[in-house]
Amino acid sequence: MATQKTILRALAGQTQSVPPIWMMRQAGRYLPEYRATRAQAGDFLSLCYNSELAAEVTLQPIRRYGFDAAIMFADILLIPQALGADLWFVTGEGPRLSTVTSAADLDQLRPADETDATLNPIYETLRILSRALPAETTLIGFAGAPWTVATYMIAGRGTPDQGPAHKLMTENPDVFERLIDLLTEATIDYLSKQIDAGAEVVKLFDSWAGSLKGNDFERFSLAPIRRIITALKARHPNTPVIAFPREAGEKYLGFAKATGADCLALDNSVDPQWAAAHLQPDGCVQGNLKSSHMVSGGPALVEDTKRIVAAFRNGPHIFNLGHGITPQADPDNVQRMIDAVRDN
Repeated sequence: MATQKTILRALAGQTQSVPPIWMMRQAGRYLPEYRATRAQAGDFLSLCYNSELAAEVTLQPIRRYGFDAAIMFADILLIPQALGADLWFVTGEGPRLSTVTSAADLDQLRPADETDATLNPIYETLRILSRALPAETTLIGFAGAPWTVATYMIAGRGTPDQGPAHKLMTENPDVFERLIDLLTEATIDYLSKQIDAGAEVVKLFDSWAGSLKGNDFERFSLAPIRRIITALKARHPNTPVIAFPREAGEKYLGFAKATGADCLALDNSVDPQWAAAHLQPDGCVQGNLKSSHMVSGGPALVEDTKRIVAAFRNGPHIFNLGHGITPQADPDNVQRMIDAVRDN
């Protein structure tokens, strides 16, 4: 069945007349059925670790829209928790973590290979999904890239400019680099076990890659991602990997080749025609509609969708947003986007 799955065909380099489509954060707060299931779970982390309910919210947008892929419901900050960091979520504000800013903090974390007790429910979610998904739907696993996850661990929360991580990088490079190394090893193990549990594709989200400048981008975004992909390809040579160095700008150039990624996901600041000329020759690209269209809708949604499809029609392309869908999105606009893609 794998060769019939449109996502896998795109990731193998095939050009298709209608691009496959899925959407970042497609299982989420914009859907009333998600909100009902989350209420049943009690809170966000309880939903992540309840395999049956996490599988249910993953399946909800597949039932409603017929996306070509399902991305498992989880969070990029589960790895820090599995390593021993405290993690909780503040309603309306987002994640909070115990901070890692010193060698003593690092020494209190678990080794990378001792995360299963926490992460086993995530693998069970994937096993449930591999049985429950329609035969034509690709199952995607994911993790945060080391730099992005480190920014949260160092600051204890999300920050506008990732300033605390940049500060630690400069003032205590040994601790910073040890943390990146620990997260790299943990991510290799985590994604490998996701593949063992049924993930057919995995994606690395480097959501804050754009704040790394000059050599720091190569050292702390590109190099760890390359290390992760190299290790995954050694263990799982037939499993494609999507990389998303968000807001990398011109650093997108050559990123797929340099890391070994099978597909490069693009944020919505990237011009599709430029990307078709300069990035798509290296392989599959994914993206990159503005997520705000899912709120505003209207003719602009359809026009931009068709413009992106047209720009990428001569090479392998997976249609997606340039970032995750927001809670304010109108579910009807999602259907309008899908119709615009498939009616091309």
